[in-house]
Amino acid sequence: MTYTASDLVRIARRDNNRKRPYLVINPRQAKHMPGSPGRALEMFDALAERIEERYRGERLLIVGFAETATAIGAAAAIRLKTSYIQTTREDMPGVSFFVFYEEHSHAVTQKLSRDDLSGLTGDIDRIVFVDDEVTTGKTIRNIIACLENAYGNRLRFAAASVLNGMGEEDMAIFREKAIDLVYLLKTDSSAYASIAEGYEGDGLFLLPDKTEALPDIALEIGGYQNARRLVFADAYERAAEELCRSVRRAIGPIRGENVLVLSTEECVFPALRLGKELEDAGNRVISHSTTRSPILPCKAPGYPLYSRCELASLYDGRRKTFLYNLESYERVFIVTDAPKSETEGLYTLLNALRKQKNDAVILVRWIKGHE
Repeated sequence: MTYTASDLVRIARRDNNRKRPYLVINPRQAKHMPGSPGRALEMFDALAERIEERYRGERLLIVGFAETATAIGAAAAIRLKTSYIQTTREDMPGVSFFVFYEEHSHAVTQKLSRDDLSGLTGDIDRIVFVDDEVTTGKTIRNIIACLENAYGNRLRFAAASVLNGMGEEDMAIFREKAIDLVYLLKTDSSAYASIAEGYEGDGLFLLPDKTEALPDIALEIGGYQNARRLVFADAYERAAEELCRSVRRAIGPIRGENVLVLSTEECVFPALRLGKELEDAGNRVISHSTTRSPILPCKAPGYPLYSRCELASLYDGRRKTFLYNLESYERVFIVTDAPKSETEGLYTLLNALRKQKNDAVILVRWIKGHE
């Protein structure tokens, strides 16, 4: 499938970020901006197909970058039938990590489980880092430096992304280091900063409401696969499919409804799979996600985000997260792997949904076993 910049590129202004004032938002990704889960998965598969064509016969490990590319990486691993792991910004007691930096980000620290890679390096030929958009490639070079320091030159590397906005100087660095680049669309990011700086933050800002709130239905579904640790793609796909089946059994058939399937931060792929199944059943389905990314909403025509709900994180109530362009739906599914002990974030999300007249909210917790 062929994509153009008008299909995949919208420029937004980051909130108080001097390192990089803009954020590239892909309207088909169903992450920051509401979109069709089916079209998102179709786009992810198109990137996976390019990886498959390039590295046929190689033993690959797919690494998806948190938080915006976790679902893209999972979809690629599933198509390629490889092992998969994502980076994370979450705390995981007892796990040893490679720590590296995404220097332009609002949250600069990224982590990749050292424990899971240590026993795997002899069984793979290449690590493919998957991201939604690559601008300079510095973050990828940072994690590769960590891995080469630990394992020497035994591995080859590639960076796969939906969008590639790298300039020639950065592309040359990748060629010199023999890091392959795979992407769906080459973009020119040179004007993005000036475009973003032309926008005012004059959209709708909604503050968090931490009043205690409950969903209409709360489901706890076992079989959880935590992709922050190494998972096998076929097992991860089966677990996500079983999650969807369990939700359908619990809720019953839904057809002809206007439905939102909402994911939380790094936990995106299972929500998109559920959304795709609801689409296939004859519903109009929209998906997007809570996110750590602070972006200014704006009233300007063509600007991607017009409203911002500030929330507490479902993973750590002391941390701010955001939800953009929230509307009213006949039914809302929240799909999360957040711990049940974190309640403040859930309250803020439920209250934000209620204020937009979402009165049928189903919370789907993906858990290891029944609590």
